Amino acid sequence: MTKLTISGNPLPNMPWEERPEGEKNVMWRCSKNPIIPRDLLPTSNSIFNSAVVPFGEGYAGVFRCDDTNRRMVLHVGFSKNGTDWDINEEPLRFECDNAEIGRWVYGYDPRVCFIEDRYYVTWCNGYYGPTIGIAWTKDFKTFHQLENAFLPYNRNGVLFPKKINGNFAMLSRPSDTGHTPFGDIFYSESPDMEFWGRHRHVMSPAAFEVSAWQCMKIGAGPVPIETGEGWLLFYHGVLRSCNGYVYSFGSALLDLEQPWKPIYRSGPYLISPQKQYELTGDVPNVCFPCAEVHDPESGRIAVYYGCADTVTGLAFGYIPEIIEWTKKNSII
Repeated sequence: MTKLTISGNPLPNMPWEERPEGEKNVMWRCSKNPIIPRDLLPTSNSIFNSAVVPFGEGYAGVFRCDDTNRRMVLHVGFSKNGTDWDINEEPLRFECDNAEIGRWVYGYDPRVCFIEDRYYVTWCNGYYGPTIGIAWTKDFKTFHQLENAFLPYNRNGVLFPKKINGNFAMLSRPSDTGHTPFGDIFYSESPDMEFWGRHRHVMSPAAFEVSAWQCMKIGAGPVPIETGEGWLLFYHGVLRSCNGYVYSFGSALLDLEQPWKPIYRSGPYLISPQKQYELTGDVPNVCFPCAEVHDPESGRIAVYYGCADTVTGLAFGYIPEIIEWTKKNSII
């Protein structure tokens, strides 16, 4: 059997725990979960739905740290091992040449993606409603804010780590002002990170009878991973249960050259709210993936996910196993 090709730089010392004895699921939770508590900062009510990337000799990230005024704020953090974090107490503030675009209202659910020579941050930015903000940094000290990608209302802006058809590429989920009771994943391209077009539909929620955990709305999670089988995408799905919304996450494979075309899509979830820190919090019953780190040689992957909109968890797996599981359990 030909070894699966996985893009990315070597990361042999990434955060990792072997599969526990008797574990039958394709992904398993870190024994230290939650790896980031809600009160790591003196002013934090909760720390969740955050972005992590390899940086220097360790890791850097942009974290959603809702404060004790319950304002949605972003902070920068650093870690040597990917599990123990030092998060700056001062909120992240972007430099912007345009006062209207740069006016801070709120920010949440960031992603970070390295493309060519810099790290791009995308987040849900407040501009007459939620839209996708974009900024870049090279040192995680100074962040240069660009134009918002789309009109309100939009969430879950996730960049691809390389250009597609010569253009930057992003997944997003058009939405509305509130706790959106709907949501499809769409694909867009841009020649310059300012003007976005070539919008294409990627996936809709599944029918309840087919895959109930993702029957109300779906949204892209971490930055997609390029593999020989396609772009591996982790995405969240939502079930409207008799006890409220339930957020879980699964996986899909997108065509390498036309990423708006899904090839496989998991019917079962990978991770769903089952542990106490996922079931209980400011928003109960939430597992919301926003970041991943992986080592191409070993196939190991660690996915960072928000738990109950309160704390941050970590789940492990092997990319080849996840891909085979996705293909075997596909609803496409």
